[in-house]
Amino acid sequence: MTIPFNKPHMSGKELYYIADAHFHNILAGDGPYTKKCHQWLETHTGSAKVLLTHSCTAALEMSSLLFNIQPGDEIIMPSYTFVSTANAFVLRGGVPVFVDIREDTLNIDEQLIEQAITPRTKVIVPIHYAGVSCEMDTILSIAVRHNLKIVEDAAQGVMSTYKGRSLGSIGHLGAYSFHETKNVISGEGGCLLINDPSLTHQAEIIREKGTNRSQFFRGHVDKYTWQDVGSSFLPGELISAFLWAQLEEAEQITKHRLDLWDEYHQLLEPLENQGLLRRPIIPDGCLHNAHMYYVLLSNEFSRDKVLQKMKDEGIGAIFHYIPLHSAPAGKKFGRVSGEMKNTNSCAERVIRLPLWIGLSQTQQQKVVTTLENAIKNKS
Repeated sequence: MTIPFNKPHMSGKELYYIADAHFHNILAGDGPYTKKCHQWLETHTGSAKVLLTHSCTAALEMSSLLFNIQPGDEIIMPSYTFVSTANAFVLRGGVPVFVDIREDTLNIDEQLIEQAITPRTKVIVPIHYAGVSCEMDTILSIAVRHNLKIVEDAAQGVMSTYKGRSLGSIGHLGAYSFHETKNVISGEGGCLLINDPSLTHQAEIIREKGTNRSQFFRGHVDKYTWQDVGSSFLPGELISAFLWAQLEEAEQITKHRLDLWDEYHQLLEPLENQGLLRRPIIPDGCLHNAHMYYVLLSNEFSRDKVLQKMKDEGIGAIFHYIPLHSAPAGKKFGRVSGEMKNTNSCAERVIRLPLWIGLSQTQQQKVVTTLENAIKNKS
């Protein structure tokens, strides 16, 4: 039995909506399907404005432009994240300042942020790992005390909440990913959530190549011109049509994934009780979206050997990030604040298990049995 790590889920209407956009000869960005997606996302997140982008990376790059990051400006973030979190700011000359993560959630340790702040600090970027929220109340307090901006990297957080608030809608800006490995997908894609209304006008200019083209199409100006720096960050209408089919089913998609997550959680409880691994921890006040199910192996086991044995059995389990502070570019462009004990430890022990809609209970049992055998076989 071969069980892949991921299978993109189709709601059933993707091709219909794509054909509809094609039939009406609307293929470029910001057409009717883009507007539907914007409205849905604004309604469901409470953000003042949402703008679709061609990737979550693009949304983060827009954030860097919106906050006018200059060479030497410092951006506090965890090292345990995808490279886009840092790259978006490094492109503007920003300096990532890497802070350790919490052992329970693998999110940035909010208690270590304040000691990383210097006169050059400009932005804090919390990453909501596995769709489980960071401790945002504390991070918001720190940002207010030090007059800092917050950009939520909520790439994995669509349909997750923190104390009733949608992830991505809590900081000044937020970013979602709709990559095919995420819960709600468009192949490639993302969006910027603008929670500070004063940033909306400039965000539209940046997204439209530095022009006021959006205002022109709304009839607010009689022609559009070059206004400021910007780039082409919007997706084509076919991408938005695909995404609209997914957003219509977002609640059902989340429910299916949570059922799978809960099944894994139950099946893996005996292995945790035996001290072989640790299951995910979801803090009070956090409702997650079952973006992934991961385990942390106990220190005495070799993660690489376990993964190889699972691969040999046809199970698509994988590791996750190589910490940015240990990567060549991380050493070149960033710096570390304090020790990275949890980051280093968790990065060497994490295993992500297959989780996709359509995965059967029999397949999940096979994944867990294979994992148990791999661990116990003198790994």
